[in-house]
Amino acid sequence: MRAIFVMLKCEMGKAYAVAREMADSIPELSEMHSISGQYDLLGKFYLENDQDIGLFVVEKIQTVAGVKDSYTLQTFNAFSGQRA
Repeated sequence: MRAIFVMLKCEMGKAYAVAREMADSIPELSEMHSISGQYDLLGKFYLENDQDIGLFVVEKIQTVAGVKDSYTLQTFNAFSGQRA
């Protein structure tokens, strides 16, 4: 599995509806955060290694009602600190 992050711009007043729709209908979604700045939402999705990222974004994310724009970040490695 690999993670991708997708930042989303939504139609005015639709960010929470978009987030709820994705949480309810996209099993690859791990987390969805409302954020400040140029984008309204930041989603973390886990895809199978052989899953086409572009096709996933175009067919599953960009087709959700209320999504105006997306920006996808592909990840390489994850790092975390040691916890006692």
